[in-house]
Amino acid sequence: MMAKATKQVYLLTGRPGTGKTSLIKQAVAGMRGKAGGFYTEEIRSGGVREGFRLVTLDGQHTILAHVDIRSPYRVSKYGVDIASLDRVGVSALNQAAKECNLIVVDEIGKMELFSANFREAVWQIINSGKKVLGTIMFQANPWADAIKRQPQVNLVEITRANHHRVLEEILAWLEVDPSSN
Repeated sequence: MMAKATKQVYLLTGRPGTGKTSLIKQAVAGMRGKAGGFYTEEIRSGGVREGFRLVTLDGQHTILAHVDIRSPYRVSKYGVDIASLDRVGVSALNQAAKECNLIVVDEIGKMELFSANFREAVWQIINSGKKVLGTIMFQANPWADAIKRQPQVNLVEITRANHHRVLEEILAWLEVDPSSN
């Protein structure tokens, strides 16, 4: 068990709706040091999902994907705005790599992987030696699978049943000195 705790990168995976983003938000809220990066959230209208918003930990936001975006980059019915991802999301990752104790990247998924700048930023932060907390797509993908196999990555599948236990593990991992608890 201690071997997992010493890994610098903690990536959550799992099916949609298992609470991966909620887990990250809860963990970061309870953290002592400075965190940077971003998470994604759904954009809904009248109960119908219309897209996804990218929100940085310092309060910036942009639309990542939406049914009304016309783009050559598409996932399902959503057009993906690569320029906004690069401008807001990749900038937040690069800033966090310079200034923060923890880099949050939610998520490493189909939409985000369209961006070469995003892939490069993720590769750099995964290999930076800093703590990284993120989510990564559950489905097979050659690029994402290569990240999952990195020796510094602790990959944890989230289910509704293990949500609370994994949150406790992450909170312990984020402590400066876990032996002081």
